[in-house]
This record gives sequence, C-alpha cells and structure tokens, in this order.
Amino acid sequence: MPTVANIAEQAQSIARRLNIAQYDVYGATTDETSVQVDKGEPKQVKASNRASVIVRVWNSDGLIGVTSTTDVNEPGLELALKTASEASAFGAKAHIPGFSPEAATPLADVSAERSEPAPVSDLIDRLVMAERELLEAHSAIASVPYNGLAQRDIERFYFNSDGALRSEARSSAVIYLYTKTEQAGRKPRSAGAMRINHSLKGLDVAGCLSEATEKTISHLDYKKIQSGKYRVVFAPEAFLSLIGAFSNMFNAQSVLDNRSLSTPDSLGTQVASPLLSIYDNALHPENVALETFDGEGTPTRKLSLIEQGVLKNFMHSAGTAKRMGTQPTGHASIGAKVSVGANFFEVVPGEAASKDFSLETADNVVLIDDVQALHAGVNALQGSFSLPFDGWLIHNGQRTSVESATVAGDFRELLKSILYVEPEVEVTPGGVCPRIWVSELSITGE
Repeated sequence: MPTVANIAEQAQSIARRLNIAQYDVYGATTDETSVQVDKGEPKQVKASNRASVIVRVWNSDGLIGVTSTTDVNEPGLELALKTASEASAFGAKAHIPGFSPEAATPLADVSAERSEPAPVSDLIDRLVMAERELLEAHSAIASVPYNGLAQRDIERFYFNSDGALRSEARSSAVIYLYTKTEQAGRKPRSAGAMRINHSLKGLDVAGCLSEATEKTISHLDYKKIQSGKYRVVFAPEAFLSLIGAFSNMFNAQSVLDNRSLSTPDSLGTQVASPLLSIYDNALHPENVALETFDGEGTPTRKLSLIEQGVLKNFMHSAGTAKRMGTQPTGHASIGAKVSVGANFFEVVPGEAASKDFSLETADNVVLIDDVQALHAGVNALQGSFSLPFDGWLIHNGQRTSVESATVAGDFRELLKSILYVEPEVEVTPGGVCPRIWVSELSITGE
C-alpha cells in the first residue's frame, strides 16, 4: 500500500482537478491470521488482508456526501472522491458534521508496539498444546469446543483538506479457550478464559489455561439456588459487560437522540455511589488496542465519565460537541453517519469505603463471573436487565457453583447501591476493573 503521505498528496491533486474544496479520508488496513483446532487437529485456518477507507466530501452548499472503498491507489481514490462529491447533492441538511477542531492537535506521545507475524504452524502448535493440556487437566473436561489463536496487525490513518495528517500501527495476539464437561447424571458445564498481548511471544497462554481449568472444575459441583434477594459481587468482566450494555448513559449522540438514560441536564448529578469512578481511557497502558486518534482525527484521551458517583462528561464526536457547546473527546467513528462509542473503560474506587469486604469471609453472597444474553435481556432505554449468569454462591468463604439462574435489576439503582469497590483491578479486553459489591439484587433460580 502507498504511504499515508503519498495517499494524501494524491487526494489533494485529485480534489484540485475535480474542484473539491473540502474533504477528509479515514482508513484502516488489517492483516490477520487465526486458527482453531479440534482434538489435536487444525479445524480452521484463516488469513485475511482487509482494507476499509471512508471518503467524505462537502459541496459548495455545505452538504456532505460519503462513500467507501478498499482501493487507495490513484484510480480508486479518484472514483471515491468523485462519487462522494456527487452524493453530497443529496446530503442531509440538518446537523451536518464538519472537521474536528482538534484534527491537527498533537497526539499523545505513546510508543507503537508491532511484532513480526509468527508462522501459521506456530499458531497451530501452540493451540494444540493448550487444548491437550486443558483436556488432560480433569477427566470431566470432554472437549474444548470454542478455541482460537489469532494475530493481527492494524494500520490506521486520517487526513483532510485542511492539512491534518495522522497515522499509526499496532500489533496484537489473542487466545481464547472455552471448555465443555461431561459427567454421568450431571448437566454439561462450561467455562472459559481469554488473554491478549501485543505479540504471540508475550501472550500468557499458561494463565489462560490455568483460569479456564480452575473455572471449569469449580463449576462441576453445582447446586440449585433459591430465588430471592442476595448481596452480589460482579467480577470485572461481568461489570464491564453491564457498563457496555448501558453505555448510552455516557453517549452524547444517544442523549441528543433521546435514546439515553441521561439528559443534557444529567451532567453534574449523582448517578452512582460515591465509591465508584469510571473513566474511558483509550491511552491506558494495558490497552493492547490503543488508539491515539478517532475516526475524525481527534486525539483520544482519558475522559472522566463518573467521578465519585457524579456524572462528569459525555463521549463526543465533533458534531455532538458542537451541538452541546463543548469539545470532541476522541470517540467518533465515521461512516455513512458519524457514531459515538467507548474505547477502553477504566473502573476504579472513588471515595474511600467505610468498611472493607472480602470473599474469603463472605456469607450468602453471589459472585457473578459472567453475564449472558445481553442482546435479549437488556432494555437499554429503560435501564432494566434480566440476564442468565455463571457464578457461585458463597457460604463462609466457600464457593458452590450455581446450576442455572438469572440476575435482574435496574442499572441506575445498581450503580447507587454499590457498597464496595475492591482496590485491586484486573485487566480484561474491554477495560480494567475491580470486583464490585452491590448491596442487593434479585436472583431467580431454575
């Protein structure tokens, strides 16, 4: 592929020839290799090289046309600019997005971590070995039906007719292992784990194996749980899943569309326990998918969403920021429309808790490791949820796996009923988060 500087020069020349005064281009190319195995043999091997380029053109009336292409050579770029220019005549006349006022602001000084891709044979050998060790870990583990090992290299760029020019590249590797058990007279049980790193060499395969094994074994001796109200502890991934499901609370576009749990007047109000603080931090050092700019070229940053229970900021694109009289925050994705989305959540304790809690001494407490069926069990506009979960009932510090149950409640009430945020955070693919203690939620057994 040509360099970003060459692409920008070509676009400038083509735009001058086509009498296009205002345009911008965002693109990304991805090289990815992934493997799956089944009982020691390769099940699926995939390699792909994908490119996606979004071209936006503003006409003399200020209307915008958008097109996409996978061809960034000169003929493809010319066709995309010409098509977007023609489409601008039919562009929306309300809330037309413009360039981000921060599209040329200096980016954060962070080092790019890239690694040479490993041979496919290395991926297969590593995953076969992991599957074998997992199957040998316990006689009840009959299979590892969902597994995968992938490596990815991504290059991103943005430039516009005002002279803004951004580019960056990152590498990553990820492994996931998900088991299934078989025992006479018992229901099949499952558990899994995932690890991500900048390279295959640095991938914590042993940690992924250990976590998947321990969780699977802990779910073998399961029991029914009596329906009722319980004190609940959310494991990091489970709590981050809930935050993601109700992220419209922080999304400026959702607020403007009246499809959010928040309104413009919600800023500065107490929406959660003072014990909780939540940030969106694309630049967090543990974020393997770190991005220094968004789809509009705005630099990413650490953004305070909830600080000691108070709603501090919304996530903005350039367009939502203009409409609400503030600055973009680096959360825009461009396409036929500009959308707003989270990058990497950072959940930490807020105010100091008056009392500490520990799972080692907990009694009649439900520990939720993973929530499921978010697509069906969440009403994001009302704030309610009813979700199946994997977890344990804890009596005097001893864990017993819950056979089958759902947890239900209102997300806003959940945030306000947090009674403890543990000090130690865990790293997950979607963010960093500690265990979160909630005073009471409804648990329904099978």
